[in-house]
Amino acid sequence: MHTTKLLTATFVVTTLALGGCASNLGGDTYSRAEARQVQTVRLGTIEMLRPVRIEGTKTPIGAGAGAVIGGVAGSGVGGGRGSAVAAVVGAVAGGLLGAMTEEGLTRTQGVEITVREDDGSLRAYVQQVQENEIFRVGERVRILTVNGTSRVAH
Repeated sequence: MHTTKLLTATFVVTTLALGGCASNLGGDTYSRAEARQVQTVRLGTIEMLRPVRIEGTKTPIGAGAGAVIGGVAGSGVGGGRGSAVAAVVGAVAGGLLGAMTEEGLTRTQGVEITVREDDGSLRAYVQQVQENEIFRVGERVRILTVNGTSRVAH
């Protein structure tokens, strides 16, 4: 019973931590380093839009947390050598499951925005889809670039 409560608590804390690792890749989010930096602004017209999926993060946090949970769960199985083997198997399986969980929790929907810029160049930008932000083909947009990161904005 105590092990079950410990595993449940560990899972809840891990899930919350992984959710906090998700970064926003939308056009209206700036990193601290980008704030108060001069940006280059170009203008253009949207030529094409395409929905894309932005893969989730793959850090050691998910795998590590999963390995700990799996190892603790596995160590409760059997006794002696069987318990040690189960702990190792549980840690490996938990690590794989934790990594997949982290990637799945941080995966997001994105949009590829192809813009014909006023200088005639055609460029595509990928960013996270923001709630209540709708781009349309033919719409005039601004392309803002700071420190090598570009975003499309209305």
